[in-house]
Amino acid sequence: MEKQRTIKGQASLKGIGIHTGVKADVTFKPAPPNTGINFVRTDLPGKPVIAANINNLLNMPTGARRTSIGKDDIFIHTVEHYMASFFGLGIDNICVEINSTEPPGLDGGAKEIVSVLKTAGTCEQDAERKTLVIKQPLWIEERDSAIIILPSEHFSVSYVLDYGHAGLASQYNHFRIESEVFETEIAPSRTFCLKEEVSELRKKGIGKGASSDNTIIIDNKGMPSVPLRFKDEFLRHKILDLIGDIFLTRYFLKAHIIGIRSGHALNLKMAQEIRRQYPVEQKPEVKSQKPETRPIMDKEQIKAILPHREPFLMVDEIIELKELSAVGIKYVDESEYYFKGHFPGRPIMPGVLMLEAMAQVGGVLLLKKPENQGRLAYFMSINNAKFRKTVVPGDKLRLEVEVVKLRSKAGLLHGKAFVGEALAAEADLMCSVVN
Repeated sequence: MEKQRTIKGQASLKGIGIHTGVKADVTFKPAPPNTGINFVRTDLPGKPVIAANINNLLNMPTGARRTSIGKDDIFIHTVEHYMASFFGLGIDNICVEINSTEPPGLDGGAKEIVSVLKTAGTCEQDAERKTLVIKQPLWIEERDSAIIILPSEHFSVSYVLDYGHAGLASQYNHFRIESEVFETEIAPSRTFCLKEEVSELRKKGIGKGASSDNTIIIDNKGMPSVPLRFKDEFLRHKILDLIGDIFLTRYFLKAHIIGIRSGHALNLKMAQEIRRQYPVEQKPEVKSQKPETRPIMDKEQIKAILPHREPFLMVDEIIELKELSAVGIKYVDESEYYFKGHFPGRPIMPGVLMLEAMAQVGGVLLLKKPENQGRLAYFMSINNAKFRKTVVPGDKLRLEVEVVKLRSKAGLLHGKAFVGEALAAEADLMCSVVN
C-alpha cells in the first residue's frame, strides 16, 4: 500500500512568468493528508485558495499554450510544470503560496522546481495514496493528434513528435516514470517555439515573459537558439506537459500513456475523460480496529430507520448491529459541503459532526428495536467529549457505539470514532426516544 507524501519543510523560489511577464514569489509548504495540491493567492484579500484539480480547469482560447486553473475570477496560469514536478517526486499534498497570477517560468522546464522541492525533502503521511489502475483502454483524438491510455502495472509514457518542421522532425521515445527518471530525463527539458511564431504569439498576449533564458527558439532551418540538453529535448518537454496536465485528475496512475503530437488542449480533454470514466475517488483501504465484513445495512436501509437526509446523513454503512452495540462507517469524501469553509485549503471534519455521526449510529441501534420503530431519537446531553486526531477528506471513519445504560425512553451511549487504528474522537451521549 503506497502512502501519501508531502514536503518536510518550506522552500521558496522567485522569477518571471513566461506568459504574463509578471514577477512572482512562490513558497512551498507541507500540507495534511488528503488535502491535495492547493495554490494560495497571498496577494489578494483573504488569501483565496485554488485547488489544482480538473474541476477548476479554465477554458483557455485555442493556442494559449499553457494550463490554467481558477475559481471565482481568481486565476493561476501555467501550472503544468509544477504539477508535473509534484507527480514526478511523488508529492500528494502541498500548499503553494504565490503572490501573482503565474508562477515563475525559471529556465522553461522543471529542473529548478525539482531541485527546490528536493531541498525541502519529502516525508510519508498516514494516509493511502489515490492510485488509479486503468482497467480498460482509453482513446481520444483530434485531427492528427491522439492520446491512448493502456492498462499497465507501472506508469510509463511514450510520445511521438512530428510537426513537419526541420527542428521538429519525427521522433519517438518511451520512459517508465519514476522519481529518478523524472528528475534526470524529463524535468530538465525546456519549453520551445518556432521563430516564425514569436511575433504572432506576442500579439495574442502569449509569452510576454519569454526570453533566451526560458524558451528555446527554433529557426526556419531547425537550429535551436541554445544548445540542447537532449537530442529529443522537445519531445521530452511534451512528456513533461502531458504528465502535469494529467495529474490534474489528482490520481497517481498505473497506466501506459501514448501521446501522438498532443498538446495541452488534448491532454486536458484526456484528463477530463479519465475523471468521467472514473468519477468517484477510490476509498482508502485503511486498517480498522476490527476485521470488517460486508455491510449489513446500506444508506437506503439506514434512511428507513433514521429521519436524516443528505447532506446531514453522516453514516454510509452499518457493518455490525448487536443488542447493545453497533458499528457504522462514514466515508469522508472531499465533496462534503462543510469542507468549503472548514477550512479552505486545509479541510478538516468538524468535531461536532464526528459526534453527530456517532449519535446517528446510536440512533440506528436504539430505533432498530421493535418497540422503538417509527420513533425519533434526540440528543439530551454530550459529556466527556475528546478529540484526538484530525479527520480529513479520504478518511474512512469507523464509528463504534455501545449502550452504557438503557431505559424505556432514554439511553446512555458511549461512542468512539477511529481512522484505521487511531482513535479520532470519543464521547458519552445521552439520547431520548420520543414519538
